[in-house]
Amino acid sequence: MHLEEIEILIGKSDAGADFKNIAKKIVAGERINQQEGIYLFEHGEPGLLGSLATFVKENKHGKKAFFIHNFHIEPTNICIYNCRFCSYSHHQSGTSWEMDFREIVEKVKAAPAEMKELHITGGVHPKYGIDHYASLLKLIREARPDLHLKAYSAIELDYMFEKSGKSVDEGLKMLKEAGLDSIPGGGAEIFDEGIRSQICDDKAFGQRWLEIHETAHRLGIGSNATMLYGHIENYGHRIDHLEHLRQLQDRTGGFNTFIPLKFKNKNNELSHIQEVSSVEDMKNYAVSRIYLDNFPHLKAYWPMIGRQMSQLALSFGVDDLDGTINNSTQIYSLAGADDKNPAMSLDSLVKLILDAGFSPVERDSWYNILSEY
Repeated sequence: MHLEEIEILIGKSDAGADFKNIAKKIVAGERINQQEGIYLFEHGEPGLLGSLATFVKENKHGKKAFFIHNFHIEPTNICIYNCRFCSYSHHQSGTSWEMDFREIVEKVKAAPAEMKELHITGGVHPKYGIDHYASLLKLIREARPDLHLKAYSAIELDYMFEKSGKSVDEGLKMLKEAGLDSIPGGGAEIFDEGIRSQICDDKAFGQRWLEIHETAHRLGIGSNATMLYGHIENYGHRIDHLEHLRQLQDRTGGFNTFIPLKFKNKNNELSHIQEVSSVEDMKNYAVSRIYLDNFPHLKAYWPMIGRQMSQLALSFGVDDLDGTINNSTQIYSLAGADDKNPAMSLDSLVKLILDAGFSPVERDSWYNILSEY
């Protein structure tokens, strides 16, 4: 979307003067503040928000839509925490599993050669400290030295560091030496402590999540960021969360992408809460893209919102659809996601992007372009 087009769209819209003034700031490349972010959530018409987010995105990436050949390993669903929104852990599922090192390495060796990234995350097992997790990374690195290892959320890291008596700095250095390349964004949920006390009161505070990611960035370990939305939070809580992320990114520049994670209400203690609409999903993508002006990428996790909604998200600021997944994760399928066996072939992913009117780009974990379709 060109500058002239967006300016005409703003001028012709029925939006009020306050919205138009915020829109003009966005078009001029100026940073909006928290009050303006909340205003966009409360008063932004979805179509116009999508146009503004598309303008921001296309200034960064044009019509490109990124994806990666990747797969997940979830070593266990046994977890010391009992988050009320979780459908994955043994507390909610009624069954438990734990993979041993041999099983994990066999899965790694069996992964197709085109795989570029392995994402490892799961329950926070009470038995294991950092030596266990470092040993696993070393074995995987030996089996597939070509894989990018994105492993262990900040919540997993917090527990293994505490159990092993390691500082964040010491623990991350140890894991990096064992083969860790980057860390996923899970566990951020919502940083507001009042909300956190109601949905995940027994796990690390939001400030600890931020500390772990900031230390990782300082050590040259990249990371992603997430936000769990659509439960008991309000727009102010969402913008506060985005503000903390934006401030950290200003300091370090270490985040690769932001991934809004939608609360799904099946098989958990918050099942009485109705899921937000697809319109709300798109609004959330758009405001996130606009507010996080220093984040290079915005990802729609297609196993979470489905294939059609992921296509639509590309018109609301999203430039990355994650990857092929290879039916290797249960976290959202257990929570009620439509796709019970999340996997997409290269051809299917490319077609999905092309059919939405965008240009498919295969990337590596650092968003270096590998192929354009």
